[in-house]
Amino acid sequence: MHLNSSQTLQNISSGANTPDDIFNVTPIPLWLEDYSEIKQLFEKWRAEGVTDLVSFLNQDHERIRQCASRIKVLNANQRVLELFEFRTLQDLLDGLDLVFSKDMLTSHIEELAMLWEGQHSFSNQTINYTATGRRLNIQLSGRIVPGHEDSWDRVLIATEDVTDKEIAQQKIVESERFSKGLFEHSPISLWVEDFSAVKAMLDDLRMRGISDFRVFTDVHPEFVSRCMSEIRVLDVNNMTLRLFGAPSKPHLMQNLNQIFRDKMEQPFREQLIDLWNGVLFQVREVVNYSLEGQELHLMLQFSVLPGHEDDWSLVQVALTDITARKAAEAYLEFLGKHDSLTKLYNRSYFTDELIRLQRQNVDKVAVIIADLNNLKFVNDSRGHAAGDEMLRRVGEILGKVVKKPCHAFRIGGDEFALTLPGYGESEVEILLKEMSELIELNNQFYSNVSLSLAVGAAIRQSGENMESVARRADVRMYTDKRAFHEARIAKM
Repeated sequence: MHLNSSQTLQNISSGANTPDDIFNVTPIPLWLEDYSEIKQLFEKWRAEGVTDLVSFLNQDHERIRQCASRIKVLNANQRVLELFEFRTLQDLLDGLDLVFSKDMLTSHIEELAMLWEGQHSFSNQTINYTATGRRLNIQLSGRIVPGHEDSWDRVLIATEDVTDKEIAQQKIVESERFSKGLFEHSPISLWVEDFSAVKAMLDDLRMRGISDFRVFTDVHPEFVSRCMSEIRVLDVNNMTLRLFGAPSKPHLMQNLNQIFRDKMEQPFREQLIDLWNGVLFQVREVVNYSLEGQELHLMLQFSVLPGHEDDWSLVQVALTDITARKAAEAYLEFLGKHDSLTKLYNRSYFTDELIRLQRQNVDKVAVIIADLNNLKFVNDSRGHAAGDEMLRRVGEILGKVVKKPCHAFRIGGDEFALTLPGYGESEVEILLKEMSELIELNNQFYSNVSLSLAVGAAIRQSGENMESVARRADVRMYTDKRAFHEARIAKM
């Protein structure tokens, strides 16, 4: 704003409408100014056809300076001198170019626009500077003194130092921006949710006398689904969109039923049981689904945020994708039970299965032991890759011939086994015939090397130990293998 300091102190003090004693002791920094030359300038611009003052001033900021230079400071009270760090009024007048500089001009447009539009009062926030160059955020309020509306030669200006408020507000904004940045760009999926409706449903159950929530959900599993549908998702971060394959937050929100379903319900039931028991911070593994239908294994951290323990209206959920880890664990578990070459169960699992059948005292059960003929010959003559191919072919055949609760195993280099609960002599004969047919069919497809199995079968006798059944089958397999080699020698 402002700024003609050429007037003498005598001119400054003459014509003031406000009694000096009240003006000077007012605890608010007050200025008395003369805007009459701005009024004259406005009339000139209107005559030249200016209709939009803001656009007109923004086209050339020198016009703003023209306005500012036409404002005359007539007086300022003691609080102004204290605020702007001047000793005397004359010092202030001499230093007006320092007080009103730099950032001042742009904000000056607002008050000029209000006056242009015919308002007799105006306000805006601007920047001033003290005698020592200290920057002040100023909340300015001005009014044309009644009786001077035609000339604008008396305008009373009140200025309030809001620097501390602005700094505090800026810190709040920066803190919110920082917090928002941490939320949006977190490397894990974050959700902000409202569980207040869920809490109301649980509270209603208590009022109705329900004491054992686990039993209640056993009897009423639909209650879990109802609770799930009552969760309100308030916000999610960028990682959530990437994790679930959503192009935008609205798209994700509209398709939550595709994410929370099927295998999610059981862990959510456990989550509800914990909430029923007052556990407001929880960690558990859950299954969600991407919008493309991919099953996602996630580590969920659930927390009712402080201050919302009474209504659960603000809850944060953090999801860490452990799908790859679960796949690795599943593969390691698979390797612990399976032969990596044939994909059949391994010898360790065969031993465990015999113990399980023994413990369950399954009376009607058969064991078949099979040995691949000529594996050493093929390894020596064609290489181990050809031998491995033969083993894989046996794995395919045995994997097709058994159905649960039966199992197929590779229990040695060229040795295989089948456990057949519920099988007697007739069922074993049928299975051996089917196995023979599959071997024949396989040999037609792989005509370069033929498969041949030496096979021995044993059916459990009443009270017999399962290891004994397996040994009897093994003995019979060796008998069959000896016969195979004798027949081969006889043909040579």
